[in-house]
Amino acid sequence: MTESLNLDISRIPKELQMIIELIKVDKSNNLENSLLFQNIDWDKFIDLAMHHRVYSKLYLKIKQYENFTAPKSIIDLLSNQYQKNTFQMLHLSAEMEYISKLLFEENINHLYVKGPVIAKDLYGDISLRTSKDLDILVEINQLEKTKALLLKEGYIEEYQGSILNDWKWRIHHVSFNHPVKKVNLEIHWRLHPAPMIEPPFTELWDRRRKSELTKFPVYYLGKEDLFLFLMVHGARHGWFRLRWLVDIRQITSQELDWKKLNLMIEKYNYQKIVGQGLILANKIFGTKINDEAILFYNKKSSKLLAEKALFFLENKVEFDNGESSQIAKKYNKRYLFSIRNIKQRIILGLRVMHPSFSDYETFPLPKQVHFLYFLLRPFLVFWRNFKNRELI
Repeated sequence: MTESLNLDISRIPKELQMIIELIKVDKSNNLENSLLFQNIDWDKFIDLAMHHRVYSKLYLKIKQYENFTAPKSIIDLLSNQYQKNTFQMLHLSAEMEYISKLLFEENINHLYVKGPVIAKDLYGDISLRTSKDLDILVEINQLEKTKALLLKEGYIEEYQGSILNDWKWRIHHVSFNHPVKKVNLEIHWRLHPAPMIEPPFTELWDRRRKSELTKFPVYYLGKEDLFLFLMVHGARHGWFRLRWLVDIRQITSQELDWKKLNLMIEKYNYQKIVGQGLILANKIFGTKINDEAILFYNKKSSKLLAEKALFFLENKVEFDNGESSQIAKKYNKRYLFSIRNIKQRIILGLRVMHPSFSDYETFPLPKQVHFLYFLLRPFLVFWRNFKNRELI
């Protein structure tokens, strides 16, 4: 039995509440008579629909309501974006199949983490979910081979500076773009940044599923692995895009092996993160909570995390392009600290002492003496904070 959780979502912008209602309600509901749909700022409505990456699903929902009153320009804009996304997803699907052929020819096992295969799996239609790139997971010992293959195919690596092999734990993927094909790729060697604990690639590979989207075999995460990935990914980003909660709504409506899930949640210490996602999905979309997931839903720590995440829905934040305010960035740092368990916090605290590429940029040294950054780091951090008034 679920406890009564008074999660206050009243401060979410009216236009976003309207988007939520449109996504979750049945066609038979009489939306036009609701006070929620009066005096709408349509520019803000569109801005939020685009920001939360739900415009495709929203467009098809609105089409169901013949008497739904919205300016023609709004409907036309949503229609245009829906068509653009459909072409984008078809384009990504073709490249996904092509890259899979290349990788398997080189005996590189790989899994697609997001993209068109997830749209097909969750929604049954690739046009109903947006994707800007392809995310591919490989074993770390296959990373250099994969990178060489992509470079040969004309992809350009978006280099991220690194010293003393700090890339292995500071980041968890490397990005590529193809200037001709206009495709962005992310090659992952982990699902999430360290020190998050996660299943090894071999286990994920053993539980893989084959997509029905392409003729050539394309593999992606097993259902329970995908569920946990979506939960942790959403939590790490503060659920600042509504699309991620729509994904949770979709996957929880499917048949999941909760006995297997519970064991995995306990093993990787995802209890409060899963609880947070379930609470938000339930309170925002009315998502039904499985009886075997009630324990996570009722956790006090899960509720506290859910309350913290509301900030990102109440305030439009954009971390992907660095446009968020300093207030949002500081809040996000505190939020990210709160989703960690004690062990992860200790590890992160220790890793703060490890040199970073920022140290090299602040005070360049020859590679053979990079070990000196372990001694210089406290002074370099102090200097950057003094100069730039921001934390690394």
